[in-house]
Amino acid sequence: MTTAAIPVSGAATPATPQVDWTKLFLGFGAMVIGQFMAILDIQIVAASLPQIQAGVGASADQVSWIQTAYLIPEVVMIPLSGYLSRLWGTQKVYLASCAGFIIMSVLTGLSSSIDMMILTRALQGFIGGAMIPTVFAVAFTAFPPERRITASVIMGLIVTLAPTVGPTLGGHLTEWLSWRWLFFINVPTGLIVLFGVARWGEFDKGDPSLSKGFDWFGLGVMATFLMSLQFVLEEGAKNSWFQDDGILALALLAVVSGVLFVWRSLTYGNPIVELRAFSNRNFSVGVLMTAVSGASLFGGTFLLPQFLGRVRHYSASEVGTTMVVSGLSMFLTGPIAGRLVRKTDPRVPMFVGFMLAGWGMYMAHGVTKDWGFWEFAGVQACRGVGVMIAMIATQQITMSTLPQSMVKNASGLVNLSRNTGGAMGLALLATSISQQTALYYNSLSSSVTAGNAEAQGMMTGLAARMGQLGVADPDGAARKAFSGFLQQQATVLAFGDSFTLLAFGCFIAAGVSLLASPAKNAPPPPSDAH
Repeated sequence: MTTAAIPVSGAATPATPQVDWTKLFLGFGAMVIGQFMAILDIQIVAASLPQIQAGVGASADQVSWIQTAYLIPEVVMIPLSGYLSRLWGTQKVYLASCAGFIIMSVLTGLSSSIDMMILTRALQGFIGGAMIPTVFAVAFTAFPPERRITASVIMGLIVTLAPTVGPTLGGHLTEWLSWRWLFFINVPTGLIVLFGVARWGEFDKGDPSLSKGFDWFGLGVMATFLMSLQFVLEEGAKNSWFQDDGILALALLAVVSGVLFVWRSLTYGNPIVELRAFSNRNFSVGVLMTAVSGASLFGGTFLLPQFLGRVRHYSASEVGTTMVVSGLSMFLTGPIAGRLVRKTDPRVPMFVGFMLAGWGMYMAHGVTKDWGFWEFAGVQACRGVGVMIAMIATQQITMSTLPQSMVKNASGLVNLSRNTGGAMGLALLATSISQQTALYYNSLSSSVTAGNAEAQGMMTGLAARMGQLGVADPDGAARKAFSGFLQQQATVLAFGDSFTLLAFGCFIAAGVSLLASPAKNAPPPPSDAH
C-alpha cells in the first residue's frame, strides 16, 4: 500500500518521513496549473477590453467592471479558503473551486450582455479564489522542510509570470480566435487540473467538527470589510476618491466593518480567520513585505504597459513583446533565488531583492517619450530579478517559524496581503499619474507666456505648417497641437515620478525587512531523497 508519508523506524536513528515524490509532485503540479489559471484570469482581459465592450454592447464605464467584478469577490474567498480547507480538506475544496471556475468561465464566454458577464465574472472570481492560497498551504504542509524552498520557487514563478503574460496572451487569443476564447481556454486546462488533483491531490483530511458554531456574523463583516476596501481601492482614483460620496461611504463602511472583523476574530471561539499568526514577529514582517512585493509586482506590470500605450501608442502585441524581458528575467532567476535563500539567512536575499527591485524602478525616473524596448530592458531585468528574489525569501521568512496548525489559515492571509498590497499600489500609482500630469501640465502651460520666444517660435512654425496642409484655422490647430505636446511632456514627467515612487517604496521595504528575526533554513535533503 502506498501512502504520502510512511514512518520508518530503526534502533539507532529517529523516525524520518518517506515521501511518495511522484504522487506529491503530480498533485502539487496540477494545483499549480490551476493557480496559474486563476491568477492569469485577472489580467488576461486587459488587452481585449475594446473587443469585449463591442461584443456585449457595454459602455466605457461598464467594461471596466469586467476586471473589478472578478477581483472584489475573490478577496473574500482567499482568507475563507483556509477555514474551508481545515473543514473539508484541501483536495475537496480545490476540486469544488476548480469545477466552479470552469463552469463560470464557460458562462462568461457565452455572455450576451454586460450584466450577465459581470455576474458570471464575480462568481468566477469568488469560486476560483480558493485555488490560489490552497497551493501555498500545500507547499508548507505536504512538503518536508528541505523541499519547501523548491515549492516556493515554483509558486513564485506562477505568481509573477501569470500577471506578466496575461495581457499578451489575451491579446493574441482575441486576435487569432475571438475574445470569448479568453474564457473558453480555461476548459481544457481546468479538466487536466481536475484529473490531476482528483488522482494525486489527497494531502490531508478535513475536520468536520469545525462546522459546529460556524461564525456567520464573522463571515458577514469580513466580506463587507474586504469587498468595500477592494472597491475603494479599485474605483477611488477614477472618482476623485473621497470627493465622491459613494467612495466616502464605502471607505467608512470598510473601517467600521474592519474593526468589527478584527474584534470578532479575536473573541469568537471558532473564527473564520485566525489572527493569532500575527503574534509571530516574522509572520507580521513577512505579511508587510508580501504586500510591498505585491505592489512592486502589479505596480510595475501596470506602469510599463500604461506608458507604452499612452505615450508610445504601442499595440497589445508590441506591449507584450516589450514586457517579455520581465517575465524571462523572473523565470531565469527563480532557481538561483531558491538556491540563494536555501544557503543563506533569508533576510539577506530579501534585503538584496527589494534593493534590486527598487533600483530597477529608479532607473526609469528619467524616462523620456522616446524610450522603447531596449531602454526598458534593463529596467525590467533588474526589477524582475529583484522581485523574484524578494518574493521567495519573503515566503521563507513568513512561514518558516509558524507551527503547522496555523499554516492553512496563514496562507490565506499571505495571499490576501499580496492582492491588497497590489491593489493599494495600483490605486496610489493611478492617483499619482493623474495628479502629477495635471500639475506638470499647468506648470508647463504657465511657463509658456507671450514673452517666451521659443514657445512663440514653435507656435508660429506649427501654424505655418498647418497653413501649408490647407487647415481652415491654422492658428487654432497650432494651439491644439502645442497643447497636445505639452500634455505628452506632462504625462512623461508624471510617469517618471511614479517609477520613482515605486522605487522608494521598495527601498523602504528593504530596510523594514531587516526587522525580521533570523529564520532557520531547512536541513539539507537526505542523501537518498529523489
